[in-house]
Order: sequence, then C-alpha cells, then structure tokens
Amino acid sequence: MNNTWKQFYDFNAPHYDNEIFTSNTAFETEFLLREMPLQPGMKVLDIGCGTGRHALALAAKGIVMTGLDISSGQLSEARKKAELAGVTVRFIQADAANFTLAEQFDAAICLCEGAFGLLSVDDDPLTHERAILQNLATVLKPGAPLLMTVRNAFEIVRHYSDKDVAAGNFDPYTLTRVVRLGEWYPGFDPEIKVKEKCFTPMELRLLLENAGFTIDQLCGGTAGNWNRQTLSLDEIELMVKCHRR
Repeated sequence: MNNTWKQFYDFNAPHYDNEIFTSNTAFETEFLLREMPLQPGMKVLDIGCGTGRHALALAAKGIVMTGLDISSGQLSEARKKAELAGVTVRFIQADAANFTLAEQFDAAICLCEGAFGLLSVDDDPLTHERAILQNLATVLKPGAPLLMTVRNAFEIVRHYSDKDVAAGNFDPYTLTRVVRLGEWYPGFDPEIKVKEKCFTPMELRLLLENAGFTIDQLCGGTAGNWNRQTLSLDEIELMVKCHRR
C-alpha cells in the first residue's frame, strides 16, 4: 500500500482542501444528487475519497456514505472534518485496485482522479485500471450508477513533445506521463516519481464496457464546472456516467 501517490497524499493532506479545484464542493454535491440521481438512505461508495469533501457533503444530505482511500493522512483529515460537522461516514484505508467489501452499494463515485489513473512508476496502466473497475463492478448492485471524472488526454497531450517522449516523461502508447511532484509542491521529495494516466473517451468507454458497465453519457467534467457540457480539447477532465449491467 506504500506507493508513491500514497506518500504524496499523506504529505499534502493538511493542505489538500486549499487546492483550487476543491472550492465548489456544494455545487458538485447538488449535481451528484440531481444527475445520478441519489436519494436519502442510498448506500454510496466514494473511491479515492481523499479528505472526504464529497462523502461528507452527501452524508449531510442523508446518503449512507463509505469513503475509501489509500492515504492514511487524507483519511485522518476526513475523520476530523466528519467529527466537526457531526456527520457519520465510514472511512476505509485501502488501495482501490486491491480491496474487498462484503456488502453491495446502490451507487459509486470516483472523482477528481480518485485513484483511477494514478499509478506508481512500476504499475501497468491497463492492469491497474481494470482492477479498479472490476472491484467497482463487484460491489455495485445491478443497475447501480457510477460517476467518474478522469484526466482528458486531448488536453494533456498538447503539453508534450517528442523530446519529452525521448526523455521518458510521456508515453504516447499508454497516454501516461511521469511527474516529479516535488517540482510543484515544495517540501515533497523531488526525486519521487509518480505516473498519471489520461484517457480518451473511446478508451474509457471500452474499459468500462469490458468491466460490465453500460455508458449513459460522456462529457466534459472539470472540477467545479459540472453541467454535462460537450467535451472540449481544453477540458481538464472527462466525465462519464454509467451503470452496472
């Protein structure tokens, strides 16, 4: 469980809620309630829940939330926030690519790259993403909706050149980039590398369909701007709504 993304998110946990993309949680929560849709009493799994911003907001609306994340630091922040808010959420530390839960859920969310597409340097992208989707398919009831946001390949690829490919910073075959997060976050070890995978709509569709899901909609889904907009090349994230067959 001690992968490089876990190290980063443990380091960043006290500051995570200051990231600009976390500023529209209330708007995003209303979107989830309306568009999935979600009703009070439904059991919902939040994969890669981080500090619990969506899980806590949905629990406050009467949703029975379970949040799963690999980072003990992120979950520690989530539990503090839950206590302060007087909200009950079950938080579980686990790797989204390698977990088991005995129960089944009415819906699931995996938002803002919540585990999906976040790789250690030795991870095979296809194996990693298939494992996450298979785990989700196992714990979701037939017909249960899943809403995900992932990095948009059309936006990412335009930041790289053949020089980056030659230097090992971007893999055009897997649409995966290698990042030293210490270059962006002072205080984090600059030698630690992580991999981040981005997706095309067709690739995401094939992965989900092969895992037992039916696509309901693919659209643009950058955090804080969820309105089922047509996907643009500049959209940071791609949103997919699907359901378990």
